[in-house]
Amino acid sequence: MPAELSDDLKKLIDTTPIFASVATIQPDGSIQQSIVWITRDGNDLLFSTTIGRRKEQNLRRDPRVNILINPPDAPYTYAEIRGTATLTTDGGTQLIDELSRKYTGKNYADFNPAASADAERLVVRVTPLKVVGSI
Repeated sequence: MPAELSDDLKKLIDTTPIFASVATIQPDGSIQQSIVWITRDGNDLLFSTTIGRRKEQNLRRDPRVNILINPPDAPYTYAEIRGTATLTTDGGTQLIDELSRKYTGKNYADFNPAASADAERLVVRVTPLKVVGSI
């Protein structure tokens, strides 16, 4: 059964370009982490990646994911979101542009001109199964 994000966490995600740490499971069972830009759609968290990246490969093999949000101005405040991910190319370009405008004030191609050589963009949708922490 999906878990609910708190109103404070929703507000933080909606109003702040806060970075999140995403952890996925490697083929050997070890953890792979990376920092991502995030947004949300209801209680689902969304981030972007490209086809072929380690996150994408790991999530296609095992959709379990953990996202940690820790505001830099409140180091003892955090939210850990444990959930499952689904991936789609639908809306991939739109999502990275939306995220780039939120985090940089520019469309992604203007922020990262080398992105034209990237593989196809994906939307990663994380449905929370458990939310813990103090946000």
